[in-house]
Amino acid sequence: MDVSFLGGPQPQLGVGVVAPFDFALDRELWRWVPDDVSLHLTRTPFVPVEVSLDLARLVSEHETLDAAVQALCAVSPQVIAYACTSGSFVGGTAGERAMCAAMTQAGDVPALTTSGAAIQALHEIGARRIAVVTPYTKSVTDSLEDYLREAGVTVTGRAYLGLTRHIWKVPYRDVVDMARAAVVGAADALFISCTNLPTYDVIPQLEAELRMPVLSANQVTIWAALRAIGVRAVGPYQALLDPVARSGPAAMSGLQPAPHTGPAPLPEAAFAGPAAPPDAEPGDGPEPPPFLPEDPGPQPPL
Repeated sequence: MDVSFLGGPQPQLGVGVVAPFDFALDRELWRWVPDDVSLHLTRTPFVPVEVSLDLARLVSEHETLDAAVQALCAVSPQVIAYACTSGSFVGGTAGERAMCAAMTQAGDVPALTTSGAAIQALHEIGARRIAVVTPYTKSVTDSLEDYLREAGVTVTGRAYLGLTRHIWKVPYRDVVDMARAAVVGAADALFISCTNLPTYDVIPQLEAELRMPVLSANQVTIWAALRAIGVRAVGPYQALLDPVARSGPAAMSGLQPAPHTGPAPLPEAAFAGPAAPPDAEPGDGPEPPPFLPEDPGPQPPL
């Protein structure tokens, strides 16, 4: 069959993605991408360390990022995204900015990270007080809360799984259970951390049930990367992607979307998040329960 009359494949915009060696959700990333954009993924080298703060530091070293970005530049992407939440928040906001600068210098193209994209997305929807869900241990979850606080975001409640491996195998029902447990205060939105935690299909359900926007690590990463090249992410009725959804079931009293003036950091807040409870690290005693919701206690004054 002669197909030469078709004229060849359609031109594609390219998004380069640097992911940790254990990343298993390539297909989830693709579900937010329109047909005229291609993802080009590369992975950091394997290191025999379980999911922890040590691993987050290892997979985000600038030498590792430089090598990954240079490999991606062979296909000339228009933007490069580092798709790992813990690896991009472990150094705080200064560390996240330094990662973006290092990737931009290595590839001479704009670069962003999942944690930076999360702050952009929270600014986009006007959220300053959020509930947080993670699959991490307590220490990694604490580090995420520190990063958010430094960026001017208060955590009103949280739940975490205490996992150190096989995060991509977590079923949707566990994500939903954690979300319900985390939303215990007056939150503007829910953030589900970790690019290796499946979230795509639960976002519309949770937005309808919790009556607030729900953001996930993979969602904000692709949203920010596509936004950087002037393309809109696609998704089924998600508040971050669809203004109709933002004013529908996800609408919440007092939450006002910020004017669309481009990415900008949130201002420093005059309050801190809830104190972390004195419980031990998962693994120091009996196996942790399916999830570990935390009571944030009395809310701090504004």
